[in-house]
Amino acid sequence: MDRPIGMFDSGFGGLTVARAVIDLLPHEHLVYIGDTGRYPYGPRPLAEVRGFAHQLAWSLVKEFDVKAVVVACNTAAAAALHELESELPVPVIDVVAPGTRALVRATSTGRVGVIGTVGTITSGAYQREVASCDIDTTTAGAGGRAGVDVVLTAAACPGFVEFVERGQTSGPEIEILAERLLAPVKEADVDALLLGCTHYPYLAEVIAGVMGRQVALVNSADETAREVRDVLAARKLLRDAAAAAAEPAEHRFLSSGDISWFADLGGRLLGPELRDAEQWHHEIVHATVSEHRT
Repeated sequence: MDRPIGMFDSGFGGLTVARAVIDLLPHEHLVYIGDTGRYPYGPRPLAEVRGFAHQLAWSLVKEFDVKAVVVACNTAAAAALHELESELPVPVIDVVAPGTRALVRATSTGRVGVIGTVGTITSGAYQREVASCDIDTTTAGAGGRAGVDVVLTAAACPGFVEFVERGQTSGPEIEILAERLLAPVKEADVDALLLGCTHYPYLAEVIAGVMGRQVALVNSADETAREVRDVLAARKLLRDAAAAAAEPAEHRFLSSGDISWFADLGGRLLGPELRDAEQWHHEIVHATVSEHRT
């Protein structure tokens, strides 16, 4: 199946997921759209983010003929996941459910935390996902203890995304902000903390410095990549190795904002794949399900 995997995010954060997918599935074509012209999504009303998510997802389906859409943005997933799942003619994979499963597996005390944008945290997406987990089975994995009750402490971290998108991932200014914003989860004595925004892994060193070595930081990128692999395999959509040998995987990166900035900062965050970044225009009216459902 030579069609690409589609992926979108509000900006650069989803590149952590893109990197994980590229590393796990090196034969797969990938198209990534970073909506840097309209970031950050976190402070925006969820209804507005929902509209953006529909534009981006349908653009991937209509313009790039993707075989799956990865919503590599926690805020967009919180706002639009269920609608996208019901209307898109391809599988939709988000970062919330895989990240939550990894978080619950990581705890031994049952006291866990999640940090994210204002939009993600106020949406209650992670709170609902943790509540729906089968605790008896999911905590019995690596490091987890079966039967433990999981209590989630959630904290919004406004400002983190902006630091990352300026390319500032260390220094006294971000450390002072982190001390203040992480106080609720630190006071809750959590032993596992989910980085509930794809931008936050770039701040992992700062966050770990505040939380302490005893707290496991959970990054949903690798878990999401495994979910992509499993979904495509189940639907027999993985790219054939012979086809990949004849035609190496192509990775396309597009931005709705300034391309030179996207290529420069994105290249520093992800790698040389960003050097040929392209422009994405968001004047897209999404189609109805009947037009594309096969």
